[in-house]
Amino acid sequence: MIQRGFLLVFALSASASAQGPLDQPPPAGDVDARAPLFAPPDVPALAEGGMRDAINRYRTDARTLQRFYDVDWSQVRRERMRELAQAWSDGLGALDFDALSQDDRIDYLLFANRLRYELRSLELEEEERAETIVAIPFGDDIADLQIGRRSLRPIDPEAAANQLVALKAAVEEARAGIEASLADGGEEPNESGESGLDLDRIVANRAAGAVRGLRGALDSWYRYAAGYDPLFTWWASEPQEELDQALEDYARYLRAEVAGVDEDDTDTIVGDPIGRAALLTELEREWIPYTPEELMEIAEAEFAWCDREMALASNALGFGDDWRAAQEHVKTLHVGPGEQPELIRMLAFEAVDFLEERELLTIPPLAKNSWRMEMMSPERQQYTPYFTGGEVISVSFPTDSMAHADKLMSMRGNNVHFSRATVHHELIPGHHLQQFMNARHKTWRRAFGTPFWGEGWALYWEMLLWDEGFPQSPEDKIGMLFWRKHRCARILFSLAFQLGEWTPEECIDFLVERVGHEVKNATAEVRRSVQGGYGPLYQAAYMLGGLQFRALHRELVQSGQRTNRAFHDAILRENSIPVELVRAKLTNQELTRDTRSSWRFYD
Repeated sequence: MIQRGFLLVFALSASASAQGPLDQPPPAGDVDARAPLFAPPDVPALAEGGMRDAINRYRTDARTLQRFYDVDWSQVRRERMRELAQAWSDGLGALDFDALSQDDRIDYLLFANRLRYELRSLELEEEERAETIVAIPFGDDIADLQIGRRSLRPIDPEAAANQLVALKAAVEEARAGIEASLADGGEEPNESGESGLDLDRIVANRAAGAVRGLRGALDSWYRYAAGYDPLFTWWASEPQEELDQALEDYARYLRAEVAGVDEDDTDTIVGDPIGRAALLTELEREWIPYTPEELMEIAEAEFAWCDREMALASNALGFGDDWRAAQEHVKTLHVGPGEQPELIRMLAFEAVDFLEERELLTIPPLAKNSWRMEMMSPERQQYTPYFTGGEVISVSFPTDSMAHADKLMSMRGNNVHFSRATVHHELIPGHHLQQFMNARHKTWRRAFGTPFWGEGWALYWEMLLWDEGFPQSPEDKIGMLFWRKHRCARILFSLAFQLGEWTPEECIDFLVERVGHEVKNATAEVRRSVQGGYGPLYQAAYMLGGLQFRALHRELVQSGQRTNRAFHDAILRENSIPVELVRAKLTNQELTRDTRSSWRFYD
């Protein structure tokens, strides 16, 4: 518990008064953008609630800001978010860390680490904005319209119409500048994607997305008064319509002519690598004390183990060392159209029986009997060629609207033995059981959810079930090894992409050649990784998180300190936090306010 004398200082830090948009006096009747947002907390209530109350209050404040400042491009939004994070970061310094319980110390470290990450992310976001602003010099003016509306600033209809006309001219001027620059350097970007305005295809694609976001902000601003204020509608309707069209045309131009992706092109993948510095920031957030290069070495070592085991399984099937031929044989062992749901049901019950017979963990009866099944749409299968799980397992399998070749690829990629290797990953003991427990234990920690715990735990069970003899045949082993190789490959291709070393096309080729993916499925996998809204370390987190849990299992279970059931049940009660801090709880590690990631989990 936090001691009674704990006083967080939530007054705005000195940095919040630096020069910027918040310094400008508000117009008459405007919400005061300079007013302090954070009053001192109720100290007795905070003392009673512990760190969980502080964390929940921060999350609530952050969500409030995100709803109010809802334009990603807005500089004011960044300043407010920075102000919030800095205020709480400063406030944590007033806490007597030594008086905290072990759980509160872990929560403190989680919270402090997240605040450092938020502040650093805002810096990196500003750097990205500086790269993009050359294509969107008018962006702040559009964002300010929406911020003004949120601040209840009165609208002068005639002045608003004039501003919309000026903005349309600014959009056309920005486009003309890029067109002239490309004309000077050739009709298309060069092989590296660079243009005369230093606007490569990646930045151009990012800019196109930002323009679409600003278009949405403009629409929200306009709809607020249109129709309700007849004078506003009379003045602004035509200028707004013309500006909206100019923004739409400009976004299409940036994506098609500069980024090189036509509007109806659903195949070309254009990612946005974050670079090594940002990767190190992400690794610090996840409590991973390795460099990207060291993690790629770990992936290669795990790949070598998979190759050896795959050769053994291939030989057992009579294919010698030709693992590709053995894997092709396994891919033919799929059920027919319409039969996949029954297969998934059978495999789910088989995994639960295996776990309970060996007393590997406790499965609450409600968790066992409350998951559901849905079929995945053909559109979603373009991004997710395999089924996904949680309380709802979404089954990827051919539909009648797919092309014949796509139907065959889907059946081959979701064959019996590939599916047997991962149904337990998606349901029990994987994602469904995780989500069930997370909703019931230390729920405030969901603010710190990490794929190294979420995906790592599910992948760890693939490893442990292998060790426990779950694969019953060489075909089963090949199914499990396909996915294990796939997770090794995810570390390599995702980090190489984020470092700017591999293109999306090279990532696809790697998955086909090194893992044995179907081309369509490999393409969907890469598209999901670089365009699906996942964090830059998400794909690497499967194997690396699994290896963390595996190392912790060796430390506590194989040493005889805990049973499998006690070990696994304890993990599920800590919620989704970095595995190193799960270890700190289970081993009662001595912690200080300056504790940072140092666990070198891979031997």
